[in-house]
Amino acid sequence: MTMFFNSLRLAVRSTLANKMRSFLTMLGIIIGVMSVIVLVSIAQSTTSSITSAISSMGSDLLTVTITDEDVTLSAEDFMDLEDYDSISGVAPYLTVSSTARYGSNYTSVSAIGVTEEYMDVAGLELQAGRSIVASDLEWRTYTAVIGTEIAGELYESYDVIGQTFTMSGHTFTIVGLLSESGSNSSGSLDSQILIPLSVAERVADSTAITTCYVKAASANDVDLAQALTEYQLLTLTRDEDTYEVYNMSELLDTLDDVMSTLSLMLGGIAAISLLVGGIGIMNIMLVSVAERTREIGIRKAIGARRRHIMMQFLIEACVLSMLGGLLGLGLSALGLRIFALATDMAITMEWRAVIAALVFCIVIGVVFGSYPAGKASKLTPIKALQRN
Repeated sequence: MTMFFNSLRLAVRSTLANKMRSFLTMLGIIIGVMSVIVLVSIAQSTTSSITSAISSMGSDLLTVTITDEDVTLSAEDFMDLEDYDSISGVAPYLTVSSTARYGSNYTSVSAIGVTEEYMDVAGLELQAGRSIVASDLEWRTYTAVIGTEIAGELYESYDVIGQTFTMSGHTFTIVGLLSESGSNSSGSLDSQILIPLSVAERVADSTAITTCYVKAASANDVDLAQALTEYQLLTLTRDEDTYEVYNMSELLDTLDDVMSTLSLMLGGIAAISLLVGGIGIMNIMLVSVAERTREIGIRKAIGARRRHIMMQFLIEACVLSMLGGLLGLGLSALGLRIFALATDMAITMEWRAVIAALVFCIVIGVVFGSYPAGKASKLTPIKALQRN
């Protein structure tokens, strides 16, 4: 143990004696650790955010998508699903891309034409005002329920009930403000504009519905509801390749698989820079061995054994690697904090990536320090002392 601490003290002294060279040597490790931690943490935090948003919609929700452009279904075709006891709600919707304007303020939006059941089925809540009701659809009233982001961008206020805005050449009156909901896989839920489905069909000049939410009566009825939905669509389209029906569990499983693969890929790419940093450590340790040949000779002449010399230089390589890893960890925390403030996202450091990166640093120190340490330990006292 005494030998270890003596070697550690010598390693730290050698590192501090050449501060600039040591820092440049550690730079590859610092960048590598930062890359691994930052990239994996952002990927995992994004996955958690999307997963939470999808989960908040409920495990009893099905998403129906018509994938064939030649298939034309109306809202009434989907509403027939309400006849089944295992299905408690159906919400076909139509998305219209446009620009919303109020005075000199404007923003690009995806207005969603909805039925009166949409908010309940999709799990949305109101902060103020009312939702789209049956009379809005029947009379094709130009009313709208907007998200908080739209309210902020157009009016710079949440006091928007009764305000108007123009979109696609029509003037809409705001009757409701959605509660803040965050984001899901399709984007921010707070940037939504909900309008009556009948109005959206008029604006889009189309009654073809390609997307619909179907809510099962309970979590236990999801499989039956999905089977009935698929049967209804097959009856209408006569082709099972023209539509897709997803439940939230399937979406979460698929998302988890994709993001796990993405995290591994990003971590692997970032780890390459750690290997480059390891090569830098090997290079500088070989230079150090060449510079300190006489020191090695003197130590061996006064009784130092081969294992003592090898341990000294191996610990020195590990010290460089671990110092670089710790500096990289600190800079990663700072970088993630800045990224979170800049993007307004909830980013947390992925500790599994931290542990993996630091363990990798130790491995790099041992692997890339072994050759220079072995070379130093093999020097004989006479040959070492004879070198200039």
